[in-house]
Amino acid sequence: MALVTQARTLGKYFLLIDNMLVVLGFFVVFPLISIRFVEQLGWAGVIVGFALGLRQLVQQGLGIFGGAIADRFGAKPMIITGMLLRASGFALMAMADQPWILWLSCILSALGGTLFDPPRTALVIKLTRPYERGRFYSLLLMQDSAGAVIGALIGSWLLQYDFHLVCWVGAGVFVIAALFNALLLPAYRISTTRTPIKEGLKRVFLDKRFVSYVLTLTGYFVLSVQVMLMFPIIVNDIAGTPTAVKWMYAIEALLSLTLLYPIARWSEKRFKLEQRLMAGLFLMSISMFPVGMIHSLQSIFLIIGLFYLGTITAEPARETLSASLADPRARGSYMGFSRLGLAFGGAIGYTGGGWMYDLGNQFNMPELPWFLLGTVGLITLYALHRQFNRKKIETAMLTP
Repeated sequence: MALVTQARTLGKYFLLIDNMLVVLGFFVVFPLISIRFVEQLGWAGVIVGFALGLRQLVQQGLGIFGGAIADRFGAKPMIITGMLLRASGFALMAMADQPWILWLSCILSALGGTLFDPPRTALVIKLTRPYERGRFYSLLLMQDSAGAVIGALIGSWLLQYDFHLVCWVGAGVFVIAALFNALLLPAYRISTTRTPIKEGLKRVFLDKRFVSYVLTLTGYFVLSVQVMLMFPIIVNDIAGTPTAVKWMYAIEALLSLTLLYPIARWSEKRFKLEQRLMAGLFLMSISMFPVGMIHSLQSIFLIIGLFYLGTITAEPARETLSASLADPRARGSYMGFSRLGLAFGGAIGYTGGGWMYDLGNQFNMPELPWFLLGTVGLITLYALHRQFNRKKIETAMLTP
């Protein structure tokens, strides 16, 4: 038993280091894509939004297949291959002077994420016990926030010199992450049985409760992905400089490092997971409505702070709820499918956000995209409420 406990402890330390590398490499590059191609090169917002949405759709939409492959062959080879693919995508992005090159680089990056993300998520479930899982997710999210602000700082500093440097540094971090996994990650099996790919997929698709939950989260992710597209654009517009974007991620880091873990510890004793998820989504939704009418940097940062407060309330609950609904016999498949809401939400959020941004500028209605985004959030909140309270509703209908 002592050896098992020691293995779990070492595994969790490994996951924390690995997660920091992945987050750092990602945030060096992606928050600056919209600024580079929309603000600096003058491309249409819908072109860049499509590129970001394509990355999200391919990575998360194919995640179930990456998870099913990892169920069959183990986590390590999938993680290493995926990280090297992500690095090649970033290297290609450095040369993007045509939309199709940007799109291709995003596809390569996405295919890498398809391979490494589901097995890494499944390893978290494997190496943590149910009672500690929510807190560990909170630690990962705190780390995400710190990695995001450090990555954005590095990326925005490099952008002053050359966008090529931004991409090459991001690619280099993922090469280091691949080597780290190749040298130190044990050959873990992420499911309790060596589940055939077809069987793992079948288990997920027949789980109607899990499928409904994942697809309903599409609206949640339509909002959450705006930290990569709409929020950097509005901050850059108001501040007049892309370096201000780093302060946006500094706010996230400050809130996460000071409030995320205490909020998770306090709320897990008093509220159900679904209540915490809906409360966070409510804050995210209402923060959208005033954005288009704000013209001062202090005010926009205050609204972004409210949005992040909603995120740090919702995210640990969402991740823990997804893990609690997963079948241990096909963890990779379940965690891959759990990303489908992010796939659809990301594709709609990025492409639709870019289109709405262009439309708002065309008709001189900058508040239009933000009102529509807030409405999407409230509709999703209602749908989640109906889903989580379905049994109560059915019981009330049967009561004479």
